[in-house]
Amino acid sequence: MRGGGSQRGVGTMTYTLAELIERARMIEMTADERERQRRSFAYGNISIENGLVTRAMVEECAEAQKRRPDG
Repeated sequence: MRGGGSQRGVGTMTYTLAELIERARMIEMTADERERQRRSFAYGNISIENGLVTRAMVEECAEAQKRRPDG
């Protein structure tokens, strides 16, 4: 009996997650949304390695990159 209840919960969660993933695939992000997501991703990854990095630093680097001729 112990395993039966948890199995049902897992199946429901998996179905819900699969449904959410499918819905997310249909979303088309604007260029601005993609850029904000990119910066957020960069900050999240950098801050794991160095807790002294701030969002402002990431923003400053991203803006500097936009100004570069090849950016």
